[in-house]
Amino acid sequence: MRVDLFDFHLPPERIADRPASPRDAARLLHVAADGALSDRAVLDLPALLSPGDVLVLNDTRVIPARLFARVGQGRVELMLHRRVAPDAWWAFARPAKKLKPGTALAIAEDLSATCVETGEGGEVLVRFDRAGADLMAALQAHGHVPLPPYIKRADDARDRADYQTIHARTDGAVAAPTAGLHMTERLFAALDARGVRRVTVTLHVGAGTFLPVKADDTDDHRMHVEDGTVSAEAAATINAARAAGGRVVAVGTTALRVLESAAAPDGTLAAFSGGTDLFITPGDRVRAVDRLMTNFHLPKSTLFMLVSAFSGLETMRAAYAHAIAAGYRFYSYGDACLLDRRAESDGA
Repeated sequence: MRVDLFDFHLPPERIADRPASPRDAARLLHVAADGALSDRAVLDLPALLSPGDVLVLNDTRVIPARLFARVGQGRVELMLHRRVAPDAWWAFARPAKKLKPGTALAIAEDLSATCVETGEGGEVLVRFDRAGADLMAALQAHGHVPLPPYIKRADDARDRADYQTIHARTDGAVAAPTAGLHMTERLFAALDARGVRRVTVTLHVGAGTFLPVKADDTDDHRMHVEDGTVSAEAAATINAARAAGGRVVAVGTTALRVLESAAAPDGTLAAFSGGTDLFITPGDRVRAVDRLMTNFHLPKSTLFMLVSAFSGLETMRAAYAHAIAAGYRFYSYGDACLLDRRAESDGA
């Protein structure tokens, strides 16, 4: 499909710089399967779900993945995006032209790395002078919260908490699964009281999430690989809920993508562990998820393409136009929407 079909104008003042406080005070736009729109609040989520539904959350934990290093007399910014060994990560470098295999990077007095390989689009493979838990501790000490580029300020101490879900458990993401940022213990308690089950999966969100789609056609765009896991227990719980008539509600496009990576053609799930570069666009059938809670996404982004596949392109264009006119807050720290999956006969 033509990428420009997914373009829209967003006034800059609609981009959220900080999250709602408390988190569950954010607004929620319900987009029904027939395209009907309803202005709600995140705290209304339990009332919009039914007993027996299962909420699927991504438990990845964001690491301080933005680093600044000295290369000779110059300075390079690294955005880690995929771990390939206990001491090695692929990263996006700026400016990448300063790096070649063997280049030393001085990040701090007690942390250094070496460029091992260079790739396309500013990608470099860097190997650190330590591994595993020691490397994670060094990143906590010297790294910065990897705020997306549309937030035009430096990260600060508040972001260490704000840009992390309360259910984060597994280190590895370099971008937050932002729909999950709306979750609170108060909301979880209300969901429990409603009879909605909760399970977790893992997809370590990569910085490729924020890369613009530069191709003119979606067929020509390359997705970066992200690593994910669906446990056998989570798969069994979701399969049982669906067999009993419950709906699968993915919290975030990342949860949806890892579920779809684990799904059979009939939508049943099996255990999954590995990399996925799944790119969902209109015309693709979503098999394992019935409803999607997600934030508002960038124009011409792979995420807006995904929600357009889920609910229909014209439906989502209308929903976003309504959200802009109604003053919803967009992107990572913004408000959310609850999408019902379109009927199979609805087309794009």
